[in-house]
Amino acid sequence: MRPWTGSWRWIMLVLLAWGTLLFYIGGHLVKDSEHPERSSRELSKILAKLERLKQQNEDLRRMAETLRLPDGQADGGPGAVGKLRNLEEQLIRAKEKINSYRSLPADGPGKDHEELRRKVENGVRELWYFVRSEVKKLPLMETGAMHKHVDTLMQDLGHQQRSVMTDLYHLSQADGAGDWREKEANELSDLVQNRIMYLQNPQDCSKARKLVCNINKGCGYGCQLHHVVYCFMIAYGTQRTLILESQNWRYATGGWETVFKPVSDTCTDRTGASTGHWSGEANDRDVQVIELPIVDSLHPRPPYLPLAIPEDLADRLQRLHGDPAVWWVSQFVKYLIRPQAWLMKEMQEVTTKLGFKHPIIGVHVRRTDKVGTEAAFHPIEEYMVHVEDHYQSLAQRMHVDKKRVYLATDDPSLLQEAKTKYPDYEFISDNSISWSAGLHNRYTENSLRGVILDIHFLSRTNYLVCTFSSQVCRVAYEIMQTLHPDASSYFYSLDDIYYFGGQNAHNQIAIYPHQPRNSDDIPLEPGDVIGVAGNHWDGYSKGINRKTGRTGLYPSYKVKEKIETVKYPTYPEADKLLKKP
Repeated sequence: MRPWTGSWRWIMLVLLAWGTLLFYIGGHLVKDSEHPERSSRELSKILAKLERLKQQNEDLRRMAETLRLPDGQADGGPGAVGKLRNLEEQLIRAKEKINSYRSLPADGPGKDHEELRRKVENGVRELWYFVRSEVKKLPLMETGAMHKHVDTLMQDLGHQQRSVMTDLYHLSQADGAGDWREKEANELSDLVQNRIMYLQNPQDCSKARKLVCNINKGCGYGCQLHHVVYCFMIAYGTQRTLILESQNWRYATGGWETVFKPVSDTCTDRTGASTGHWSGEANDRDVQVIELPIVDSLHPRPPYLPLAIPEDLADRLQRLHGDPAVWWVSQFVKYLIRPQAWLMKEMQEVTTKLGFKHPIIGVHVRRTDKVGTEAAFHPIEEYMVHVEDHYQSLAQRMHVDKKRVYLATDDPSLLQEAKTKYPDYEFISDNSISWSAGLHNRYTENSLRGVILDIHFLSRTNYLVCTFSSQVCRVAYEIMQTLHPDASSYFYSLDDIYYFGGQNAHNQIAIYPHQPRNSDDIPLEPGDVIGVAGNHWDGYSKGINRKTGRTGLYPSYKVKEKIETVKYPTYPEADKLLKKP
């Protein structure tokens, strides 16, 4: 084999994959409706990028012909030159289709439009993960010139990826779509918060059906908060007022109400005519007060567990949000963590003291007891790669006067290490919080204050880089959903995808066929249900094909989320109160 052939094969792979993705943008974002001028301007940027890519492709094809790369391969497929010609034809068709994309409906984009736009964003993101991962596997180049060429190529492709994502972002905000999103997000949140408030404040507490939840699960703050969220979801689904028992809380002996507002203003007494332990929604109908165990011991399991969402809100949520399940979880978190006046004042004072302002990226580094048990060790360099990548994206959307990082960690030595290694960044952190998060100080009121403040500031950053194996980061991500119409993509996790402890199965649906290329892959046919175990952030995910029973890898872009819906109560009485002038 000529020394250039192996390297060229990888370059062809990268370019063909990138070109196919742009063709995918053209083929799938296009709809038959007509679009206003501002949308057209955003689309014209994407068209210009397609034209540049087409020109690059022509140049590379000529280079390939000059190098006499093979025009046929052992597997019978087209060779490099043939593939490049085919890519040119695809790019031309993509441009023709995008040119037909003209206007949005007056009341904002439709559900199909929004799902397709997010599908394109996810496709661009997953393809970039794949390209970056594959290039890292390349052997050392035979010549320094070739190595420099590939390095330059990766920089150009990285810039194009960020540029396309920026154009798609501006497209999502064009023609008043941003205003529509804000309005819809506020209306949906107000609707749910009003329903929760109605449920939690019955007119006669002595007659109300109740569900009792004890906060003292044997775990940390984030885990305990999620335990209460799980209780709250079942209370909401079974139309029972949540009674939160939090006296002698391991963090604060005075209980939940010393930090956050009570979950009810009118009903905090657990007494009732009859009391029993959970035995299933149907079996418990005649019992006034039900005590709920931790989710690990819950049997039988009701349908109200994550990642399911209410059936009556499903269409609106799927139109608005990229991950409706996390939005639904976030609404219960929002209600639960309404701060007492002293905590609100503390948050404001610390904001000023730290100089917390935007733009800023949040980095959460969890170590101590997690490393070696629940999570792997990740050096600060792994986090900062993604911080820098996102700052380059932010620079295309807004003015970046300084690259700031809010660093939350339970390792007190990390702040100085980060400042030394990355002097061009401003690291904002409170090292006293890091000390209080240590194993010997963790379950104290000071530690509780620290973790609440860390989560508060992480949730208010422009983007999160963390490990989703940590409940602290998942809580920050959930709160982030309540501060934006859709913050589902405002993160990079070094390990897990988002999950909720004790959730029901997380399923995806295959939308494209996949034939295994090696023993690690599993086959897919459109319509197959895949139980997802995780995303490897290299273009591939791992899961089980529930039809064939085979477990393995599959391209992440070949599936979509399977949204589970449940017939939650709709609380019409609460909705009527919301509509009153």
